[in-house]
Amino acid sequence: MTELAENQRVVVTGLGAITPLGLDVDSFFQGLLDGKNGISRVEAFDTEKFTCKIGGEIKDFVATDHMDPKEVRRNDRFVHFSFAAGKQAVADSGLDMDQEDPDRVGIFIGSGIGGMDTIEKNCRKLFDGGPRKVSPFMIPALISNMASGYMAIELGAMGPNFSIVSACATGAHAIGESLKTLRLGEADVMIAGGSEAAITALSYGGFCSMKAMSTNNDDFENASRPFDAERDGFVMGEGAGVIVLETLEHAKKRGARIYCELVGYGASCDANHITAPHPEGKGLIGAMKRALNSGQLNTEAIDYINAHGTSTPYNDKFETKAVRSLFGSHADELMMSSTKSMTGHLLGAAGGVESVACVKMLQTGTVAPTINYHNPDPDCDMDYVANEAREAKIEVAMSNSLGFGGQNASLVFKSY
Repeated sequence: MTELAENQRVVVTGLGAITPLGLDVDSFFQGLLDGKNGISRVEAFDTEKFTCKIGGEIKDFVATDHMDPKEVRRNDRFVHFSFAAGKQAVADSGLDMDQEDPDRVGIFIGSGIGGMDTIEKNCRKLFDGGPRKVSPFMIPALISNMASGYMAIELGAMGPNFSIVSACATGAHAIGESLKTLRLGEADVMIAGGSEAAITALSYGGFCSMKAMSTNNDDFENASRPFDAERDGFVMGEGAGVIVLETLEHAKKRGARIYCELVGYGASCDANHITAPHPEGKGLIGAMKRALNSGQLNTEAIDYINAHGTSTPYNDKFETKAVRSLFGSHADELMMSSTKSMTGHLLGAAGGVESVACVKMLQTGTVAPTINYHNPDPDCDMDYVANEAREAKIEVAMSNSLGFGGQNASLVFKSY
């Protein structure tokens, strides 16, 4: 394969994160390395009648610290998160929009569910007071593309702009499609990631009815336990992860600090079941293969995988099976961990937040652990970096994301 030109190579120059472990990248990543648990009793609504009463809830976020109070009222919480994380990422990158061609700056920030809180509140208004009580801002507040749209309005970014919705693979797809956009020459800069704020009564009602969530309420600090034999379901989290991507040519021209390269992206569908992953991991295998091909890499090049690792019985088993199937004997040399053990599952934001984590692991040479891993499962038999962070020089990291509908996305980051 021929080497990509500088205007096709894509680098990461900015990071932003709003998470249950912290409201900026440094506190988030330090929380990961410390094995900090972001799971607690949910306070957003009365959980008495719900089977799951816990979550990775963000309780100290003040939206007006990031947005005008009027705009806070007009937008859903997922937009508050995406805008705060996006502002962080842009500031971290040193990007100056006054020096940029606005037509060459694009934004792909997605949300798997969108404005669930807005829907819930306005349904109550409709049922209690009739249609006149429904907010005129309800529709723009709830649609997922407002994460990208609002950010563009504030920055004046007029390049490619839309929101990908692919359930829990949303953030990873947004970043991967941004890679494609830059390689095709349709932009010089892309701001990409995912945001989610679905810790609401209606959302919990749906997921609890599916029996997808952990009911380990009394021992909530150990409830999110990917790959552990006693895992019993995912724990929902909320927040946003956003990164700034640029062509290498553009980043060098403006003297940007470069974290790493984004070299690979693969997407696929299981075409198997609306909620369960493929039992042989066929779709995920396809996504990982495409990501490796995109990055002109073989399986032996991968040092670490940030697993989707949701703490559900099927996902963790089938994901392990998929990795072993593709990587063969090299699977025994790989490190693989699930940061969801600490943050919970941020749904559409997961791919964005976990990309931030991968970039920081490459930068620091420290691998975040899978906490709450105490009871080995014979079906999950890899090196999950159990319970404690590990110093390890990694050159290439992969991040996997899976979503309802059989959606799969795989990203590959490489040291620059």
